[in-house]
Amino acid sequence: MYLNTNHILYNAVMKVEKDPNVLSKEAKRAAHYLRVDVENGGIHLAADKLDRVGQLHIDIAHLCREFSENIITDPGSVDIFPASRIPNHLHHVFKPIYGSGSRDNIKEKGFRITTEPGTLSSVLQWTSDAEVRKMAYIQGNSVAHANCAVLDKLIAARHEIAQLRPNMASSPEVVMSFLLEMSKMVRPKADEEFKVIRDFKKKKTGQICEDLEPWDEAYFTGMMKSSAYNLDSSVVASYFPLHQCIEGLKVVVESLFGATFHRIPLAPGESWHPDVLKMSLHPPEEVVALVCNFSGSRGKSYARLNHWEVETLFHEFGHALHSLLSRTEYQHFSGTRVVLDLAETPSNLFECYAWDYRVLRKFSRHYSTGEVIPEKLVESMQGAKKMFAAIDLQRQIFYALIDQTLFGEQLSSQRDTISVVADLKRQHTSWKHVEGTHWQTRFNHLLNYGAGYYSYLYAKCLAATIWKKVCEEDPLSSTTGTALRMKLLQHGGAKDPADLLTDLTGDGILQFRDGGIVPDLTSLCDEMKL
Repeated sequence: MYLNTNHILYNAVMKVEKDPNVLSKEAKRAAHYLRVDVENGGIHLAADKLDRVGQLHIDIAHLCREFSENIITDPGSVDIFPASRIPNHLHHVFKPIYGSGSRDNIKEKGFRITTEPGTLSSVLQWTSDAEVRKMAYIQGNSVAHANCAVLDKLIAARHEIAQLRPNMASSPEVVMSFLLEMSKMVRPKADEEFKVIRDFKKKKTGQICEDLEPWDEAYFTGMMKSSAYNLDSSVVASYFPLHQCIEGLKVVVESLFGATFHRIPLAPGESWHPDVLKMSLHPPEEVVALVCNFSGSRGKSYARLNHWEVETLFHEFGHALHSLLSRTEYQHFSGTRVVLDLAETPSNLFECYAWDYRVLRKFSRHYSTGEVIPEKLVESMQGAKKMFAAIDLQRQIFYALIDQTLFGEQLSSQRDTISVVADLKRQHTSWKHVEGTHWQTRFNHLLNYGAGYYSYLYAKCLAATIWKKVCEEDPLSSTTGTALRMKLLQHGGAKDPADLLTDLTGDGILQFRDGGIVPDLTSLCDEMKL
């Protein structure tokens, strides 16, 4: 922040940017972005206003920390009696409690459910008692109430700074037009999926007039996926012991980029936990940390990952490769130091590798028998993923619309965040808003992105096009790897993102709109049959 208010540095950057003898395009680009950073920091402001900008940055940091702390200290809880209302396989997760009065002086046993997100997700997916699901959903989406005020202050501070970093989209209006287009595109299929779930619920409960509630989604979609594809998550996980998943990363790296990837021992005191793995990629010799919170082994010889954890591992490895394979002249552009709406593209692309059977068969083996994962099982996994894909996408669009509405445009002083989010949910999802809930008060992404959450959707569209045009035919070939490395990964942020993407895939990956750039939706629509 203080370097950005240094006039000597600013004048030097201005001089370099205008110097005709600076021949490198990357050097000129670096000078340009350094100048923009300094100007966004308020270099032209009067001293009192510059001090105010500095104070606002400090205030924002404090508000973000307070927001996160409130989520941790106020997770919420509900008490459920009797204990039989909770599925047996979840009993070990919750704290037993005992009622004060019961028959024959025997206190009734129940459970106190802490409604932090991970636990809440398990309750909503596995609990057949609709009233328990409802209680847990409402409580879990009504906590960290103090964050309502924190969020209002955060919005006010960011609007006062009034800055958006330079991205492909270029303006909130371009972003909003993209999100509204996506919302309109996905709505018909999302409504169809909603009706299918509602009809399934009516059939299962025998209540013809009963509506579909938000706390029903995870329970009934899980049941429908399991029924349609006979999927058992523990069976799937048996083919993904952690050491084999690491082997899968090796396969991808060696096949695509001709690089070696192996485990090396940790020096004494080098790690904070015995489960930390240290891997070496050669070339290059650089260090990138992947911090992933995977399921423990629970006494088994090897930790076995759920497939969504495998997908997460490949996603994060995509970020790592973006940094490790980067070859830029300036550190300012190295690896993931790219415009926000391009940063998630390589990671989303590498998620595709975690779903392709041609890749999975190279490393996915049963932890005890060594059997290669059956192709029919992978087809079932793929089918289950697609069952409610429109609703899943609609949810991400909703999240991005919340972020963009709160931080990308000036809210009327009469509008509170609770009513804004409620209206957006009614307008852009198939689900009703539950009065009294304020889900956004523990959505941490509002802290990190501030009008940038849309970048996940940009990345999803861009990755779908890259996969279709570059990778799908032969995802593990050296030809594919060379294209990804030479035309995308090695450049980091040193080249204009539109030039990078067009050079990689040819025309048809981007659309130019009102002075900004949005992804073409064709490949994603084809993938989702929209």
